[in-house]
Amino acid sequence: MLRDLLSHSALSEDDRQAVRDLPTRLRKLDPGSYLIREGDVPTHCSVLVSGFAIRLKVTGAGSRQIMAVCIPGDAIDFQNLFLGISDHAIQILTRSVIADIPREPLQELLFRRPAISAAVIHSTLIEASILREWVVNVGRRDARSRIAHVLCEFAVRLEARGLAPHGGFELPMTQEQLGDATGLTPIHVNRVLRGLQADGLINRQRRNIQFADWRALQETADFTRRYLHLPGEDEILLAAS
Repeated sequence: MLRDLLSHSALSEDDRQAVRDLPTRLRKLDPGSYLIREGDVPTHCSVLVSGFAIRLKVTGAGSRQIMAVCIPGDAIDFQNLFLGISDHAIQILTRSVIADIPREPLQELLFRRPAISAAVIHSTLIEASILREWVVNVGRRDARSRIAHVLCEFAVRLEARGLAPHGGFELPMTQEQLGDATGLTPIHVNRVLRGLQADGLINRQRRNIQFADWRALQETADFTRRYLHLPGEDEILLAAS
C-alpha cells in the first residue's frame, strides 16, 4: 500500500513511517469469503496483501455485477473510509491474506498529514476512473472487445505491480465471473476466448493467459492505459510482438 501511495504523492520519511506504524491485523481468507457485504457498517480499511478480490453488487433478482478486480497491494476500502454504510460488497476470489487497519487511526492520520491525504484521494480518484471505463466497456463495446479489454487491463495493472514478469498471468476469474464483469453468459465468454486464441491474439492453457499479439489485442479491446493513470511509459512491454 505504501508503494502505491508513493506513486501518487511525494511522502516524507516521517509520512512513510506513520503509514508503517498504523495498527494492522493479518487475516487469511478462503475463496468465496466476503470481506464486506452491502449494507455492512465499515469498521476498518483492508489491504490485499496477497490474492485477488472482486467489488460487486447484486440486484434484487439475484444477478451479480462485478465492477472491479482488486489485486495485491490494493487498499480495498478507501471508498468506505468516511461512509457510514457499504453500498457494495467485496468478495475474495482466491486464497488471500488481508491486512485490516482500523478506520479511526487511518482517519486521524489523513487529518494530520496532508501528503498522505492527497495520495489516498488520488488513489480513490483512479478507482473512479477505472469504474467509468468499466461502464463504457459493458455499455458500448461488443463482446469480443469487452473480454479483450478486461485481459489488457489486468495485464497492465499486474505488470505495474511487478506481478506479471513473464508477459502473461494466471487469470483468477472463472468464465462465469468474467461474464458477470462484462454482462455476458459463460458460454459467450468461452466462445470469445476461443476466438481470440484462434485469431492469434492470445495463447491460453486453462487460466494461464499469454499474449501472442499484444498490440492487436489492444486494438481489439479499444484499450489505452490512460484511464489507469500509471506513472511511466505510455506502453508496456508485455510480450512485445
